[in-house]
Amino acid sequence: QVQLVESGGGLVQAGGSLRLSCAASGRTFYSYDMGWFRQAPGKERDLVVAINWSGGHTYYADSVKGRFTISRDNAKNTVYLQMNSLKPEDTAVYYCAAARSWFDGAPRKKLDEYDYWGQGTQVTVSS
Repeated sequence: QVQLVESGGGLVQAGGSLRLSCAASGRTFYSYDMGWFRQAPGKERDLVVAINWSGGHTYYADSVKGRFTISRDNAKNTVYLQMNSLKPEDTAVYYCAAARSWFDGAPRKKLDEYDYWGQGTQVTVSS
């Protein structure tokens, strides 16, 4: 079992920055790919960024490339999402999730591949 706790959400003006953190319980954090999903009201939950077990491979949705950066610290059981140049369309609840890694390079990208989820943290970007 892995428990995930997100922090760092809030209200920010367009163009601003936020850093989300996701702390994981357990001693096997290193064996999980980690992803950040987001869900806006009335919309589906979509993958924004993901990072593989070692941090050596990442995935970014086109909408956030060049603005968001995912990183992880396996010694601290924590994954981070640095969000810069935020836009009103980035407003959503952001969820941290963990997927058992296949140790094959690229991180998991499908929602149903993620086994554990955090409670979510609200990010609101005002125009």
